[in-house]
Formats: sequence, structure tokens, C-alpha cells
Amino acid sequence: MTTEVKKWNASKDAANQLLADIEELAPQIQSRSAEMEANGRIPIDLIESLRAIGVFRMFVPRSHGGFELDPIDGLEIIQALARIDGSVGWCAMISTGASVFATFLLPETYDRIFEKGPDVIFSGSLRSSGQAEATENGWRLNGRWDFASGCQHADWMFGSFFVSKDGVQLIRPDGQKVSRGCLVPARDWKIKETWHVAGLKATGSHDIEVTDVVVPEAHFFDPFDPQFHKPGPLYQEPLPLILLTLPATFVGIAAGALDEIVRVANSGRQQFMAATPMRDSELFQAELGRIEADLNAARAYLRAQVANHWSHALEGTLEKEPFLTQTAQTSAWLGTTCVRVANDCFALGGGNAVYQSSPLQRRLRDLLTASQHAIAQRRQYVASGKLRLEPSWHTSRDFSVVPAKPA
Repeated sequence: MTTEVKKWNASKDAANQLLADIEELAPQIQSRSAEMEANGRIPIDLIESLRAIGVFRMFVPRSHGGFELDPIDGLEIIQALARIDGSVGWCAMISTGASVFATFLLPETYDRIFEKGPDVIFSGSLRSSGQAEATENGWRLNGRWDFASGCQHADWMFGSFFVSKDGVQLIRPDGQKVSRGCLVPARDWKIKETWHVAGLKATGSHDIEVTDVVVPEAHFFDPFDPQFHKPGPLYQEPLPLILLTLPATFVGIAAGALDEIVRVANSGRQQFMAATPMRDSELFQAELGRIEADLNAARAYLRAQVANHWSHALEGTLEKEPFLTQTAQTSAWLGTTCVRVANDCFALGGGNAVYQSSPLQRRLRDLLTASQHAIAQRRQYVASGKLRLEPSWHTSRDFSVVPAKPA
């Protein structure tokens, strides 16, 4: 058995075990969804349960104790978590994606972050909202960021900073400001409680702030023009792959909405002025079948896209463009489609779906909120439309390539 086959088998075993452990945790998570919504965060004991089964190590390199899952399996894990609870899936998505970006750091910094083990939790924002000023001892950081999902339970947090020396903003050759990401221990950040929102309430995506914190140069990385320090196909050009974890949460939340309307129907409910119970109504059955078809299409599209990207990663041909454009196109379509799935499930639920106790309204709110993410907005179609019009566009960029099991 070759080394590559052994790695592939180990990855599949880890993914299957994670899915089994998540299924075991599901009743505990679901029973506390109302508590999480009310408190605006995931309880620490649930976070520690997720940490214990290895959720946060799934994309960490094996060299540092991680599972180093391939993204096809990784997206299945994210979907499974989001299917149980949207906020749990979202926070897992943020941290596990950031763990891949952390591989852009210099090896000595990366080693220090993971010196106590692979189960490190990340939060932060890549939006350029801070200032990093050069000092004798490193860089002085100041800034504030919004949408820092999972900040209340993170070990490390990151932000993106405009860089200056002697008070002068550094400028790139193309005239743009120099901007770089920076990872800082969570203890050095302040959380500003601003997350008063319609959906994904338990993500605790508050503003975070750093004030006059000095860090060494080794804490910086460039998320958009990175240096790749780790071997393996996942860590060479990960942005188009890792950003697919975001629409994976859409698919998971939509699947949870379908699960809920099926549960309601199977409870024997008969709606006011209806001739038959929900499950015996042909109108209900037809709508349910159509909704399931939409969800199946969304799931298949996501899987085809990640399989296509991963096959290129394995061949060493995955580039930031045009694959990042395809990722954004996929995210925009899946956002719209999954919102429709959740909305149609909500409509089938009738009057009882409007109560806060109904998971149907929570699923819809979570998806409406999640699909507002920049990468899922409809303006992302512009770049894919332009790409399709290019003479250099060719069929190898379709979704027909599926990675095979290593030989």
C-alpha cells in the first residue's frame, strides 16, 4: 500500500468518525438551540465537545496532529453541523477555514500557535479595517472589525491591516494600499457586543477591537498573495477551495429546514381549514418533492464544484483565478437556491411556523442572514459572466473532473 493510499484511507476514517460523533452530539445541540439564540452564543461546553471530537482540527496538517481532510469530506462535515444548527455550522466553518489561512504564516509562528495541539479555534475578519505602524520592536496594531463570528470562544483572532512606516501609508506598485493579515492571541482583543441581528444569532459575530498591541513581523501574512509553507495540495492555493465551506453551510441549513417540515408532517398535524392531514395532502406531497429536488440540485452542484477544484489542486493546476470566480458564482447561486428551499418549507409550515419556537422560522432567518455574505451576493455573477465571454475560457473549467481514489 502506497503512502498516498494510506493518507487517503486515514482521511476517510477520520471523516467517517467525525460524522458519527456529530450525529451522536446532534440531540444535545438541537435541544439547546433556543438557549443559544437567546444568549447569542454557543455554550462553552458545546464548543469543548466539538473541540474534543476534532471538528476544529479537520483541515490542520497531519504534521501538527490534524486530520488534513480533503475538502470534499470537509464540506460534508460543515453541512452536517449546519443541518443540526446553523450557528454551529457557521462557527465551525469560520474556524476551520482560518486554520488553513494560518498555514501562510512563517513556520516558527505556526508551530507556536499549535504547540499545545491541533484543536485551536480561530475567529476574525479579512476586511482591511486596521492600521499597522512600524516600530522598533515590530508593528503596533490598532483597529476595529465587524462580523467576527465565534470571537467569544476563539483562541486566536485575525484582522487585516493597512501598513505604514513613519506615519506614511505604504503603497503597492499598482497604487493600492499595502494590506496584510495578522494573527494575534484572543486575549489581546476586546469584544464589542454589537451582534443584534435577525439570524445566525448564536454565532456571536460581534465587533472586535485591538488597541496599541505590538506584534512581531512573523505574525503577518498576505491572504491574497500568500507564501505557501506547508506541503500538500490543500495548502498551495486554498482560497477557492476553502471559501466553498461558506455555501456548504447554506446547503446544511436548507437540509435542516427540509428535515423539520418532514417532522411536522409526520407528527400528524392537520392545518386549519385543511381537508386532510399535511402528510396525506397531494398538494403538500408535490411541494415537498419539488423542494427536495431543489435541495438535491444544490447539494450536487456544491459537490461537483469542490470535486472539480480538488482535482485541479491534486494536479497542481488550481489557481486563484478563474477558480475563485467559480467559487463566488457557486456561492451566489446556492445562497439564492437555499433561501428558496427554506422559505418554501416555512410556507408549508403554515401559521405555526411563525412562532419563535418553530425551527422553520429560525432556519429561514439563518439563511437570509448567511446569504448576505459578500461572496454570495448576486453581484458576484458579474465576474463569472465576464469570464465566460473570454476567448480563453475552455471546457476544462467545467465540473466534469472528479478526483479519483489515489492509485
